[in-house]
Amino acid sequence: MLNDNNAMATVAVRDMKRATEFYEGKLGFTRGPGEENQVATYVSGNSNFMLYVSQFAGTNQGTAITWTVDDVDATVHAIKEKGVTFEHYDFAGITHDGDVHVMGKRRNAWFKDPDGNILSIVNK
Repeated sequence: MLNDNNAMATVAVRDMKRATEFYEGKLGFTRGPGEENQVATYVSGNSNFMLYVSQFAGTNQGTAITWTVDDVDATVHAIKEKGVTFEHYDFAGITHDGDVHVMGKRRNAWFKDPDGNILSIVNK
């Protein structure tokens, strides 16, 4: 049934223009086909994610999208150069290496989009 089909992350945003400026200008994504004002889709590796306009944007207190990358530190550095600020959380059993949270072999960093949606980068 559903397990035979692809899934996509769906992220609520308040202002599509501001959101697309962030996802395209700061994170480097290219918007998929379609010129809708209320929806934008992006290809990310072998998956997709969608932004849509909603009055409830930014109300999720958990991570909305996580990207697995080969080098968390290099990715954090590249995104930080675009003006993105990273979050610092205090979880039991973690240490911080700059903006990166270290939990054994796992390296993880979190940041927010303009609507406060929590986004994550983690090592493969």
